Amino acid sequence: MNAKAKIRCAIYTRKSHEEGLEQEFNSLDAQRDACGNYIQSQRGEGWIAMHDHYDDGGFTGGNTDRPALKRLFKDIEDGLIDVVVVYKIDRLSRSLLDFLNMVRLFDKHGVSFVSVTQQFNTSTPMGKLMINVLMSFAEYEREVTGERIRDKIAASKAKGMWMGGVVPLGYDVSNRKLVVNIDEAKLVCHIFERYLILRSITQLIAELDARGHRTKEHIQQDGVVRGAKKFTMPMLRGLLKNSLYIGRIRHKDVTYPGEHEAILDMETWEKTQAVFKVDFHKRVPMKAIQTPFILKGMIFDIDGRAMTPHMGKNRKGGSYYRYYVSTRAIKEGYAAAPIPSLPAGEIEQLVVAQARKMIAEPEVAAKVHRILKIEDNVKMTLQEVKWILTRFNNVWDALFPVEQNRLLRLLIVRITVSPGHVDITYQPNGIAAVCQEMTVLQENRGDKVA
Repeated sequence: MNAKAKIRCAIYTRKSHEEGLEQEFNSLDAQRDACGNYIQSQRGEGWIAMHDHYDDGGFTGGNTDRPALKRLFKDIEDGLIDVVVVYKIDRLSRSLLDFLNMVRLFDKHGVSFVSVTQQFNTSTPMGKLMINVLMSFAEYEREVTGERIRDKIAASKAKGMWMGGVVPLGYDVSNRKLVVNIDEAKLVCHIFERYLILRSITQLIAELDARGHRTKEHIQQDGVVRGAKKFTMPMLRGLLKNSLYIGRIRHKDVTYPGEHEAILDMETWEKTQAVFKVDFHKRVPMKAIQTPFILKGMIFDIDGRAMTPHMGKNRKGGSYYRYYVSTRAIKEGYAAAPIPSLPAGEIEQLVVAQARKMIAEPEVAAKVHRILKIEDNVKMTLQEVKWILTRFNNVWDALFPVEQNRLLRLLIVRITVSPGHVDITYQPNGIAAVCQEMTVLQENRGDKVA
């Protein structure tokens, strides 16, 4: 008969107050004796008590900031413990959430947990069931607490109270309330006034930068300074739409009269929002124009910023045009970007023309055939490779833009645009991958080599 495998048992004890710990036989000793007796009763199952003592005398069970408990966690993570034994669950923790997090740690490292006076043992099916019940109650408690917090925030905002967060430009905080910062308030009013004149956030960004204006400076509790940066398009758009400046507190889609003082007059606010509405209707919704951008995700400016697809509308003729715009231009203004925007049609034609030229080169077919021969699952003769590559132009013109984008992604790693130059970085075996993809596309169309 095989001997039982040894199960290493760690006894953890805790007492909230230091009173009585100086006694020869104190509360920690009593807890340890009870746990030791329980382990002894399980010696037939291979249980043995570890010699190390994990005793926290004079530490609360309301948190996990306890030296012996931290040492216990470390030994569990190092694989030195199989079972944690305590006198009662509250010796380990008085917080349900902390307790469940501990049990998750135990479970992660294959460690069981036993409370000797409550017959709680996670190594048994009943003990695991109890853990699941406790976790269900904990989840319910978290949801109820979250709902209470959301209700409190909604009720407080309905009363006009500022509920914290990043302090907006133009205000400081005193006694948890917003108070006007006179110098910053002047800048806020200036921003609104200039926007109504310029009617362009891009031009406004350039003007603010030229005059040295920066965002609000925040000094955190650890002394780290945040903010005090150049204005960007998202920042200014958020500022110009922030109803705090007219003395209102927003909660979702509703605003309420705030406790704080307004910085902006209602006439200026309404004119600003009217400009936004006009500009919004002038913008072209991307989904409304079903013209995909075949270089999406591949094109970057010389600074490494992505060039993202955008649509515009011709003011005279009313027709739409496509272009790629630098993300830096979007955030900091067109003057900040080396290549603010590119006409989509022109750059797409250039890239496709380069791809067609490269694929048509005489030596390409032989190179592709050698690459495909290395792959055991690809059986294609040189004649077939040549025929497929000669069909590239016909296949390309018959593809949907989404399929064209997929082919280009197989062929191209990156397109870098600088003033007067376009640099295309190709995939090492890109043409071979395109050749395989074209084979599938032609078979789907019933177009095969003779």
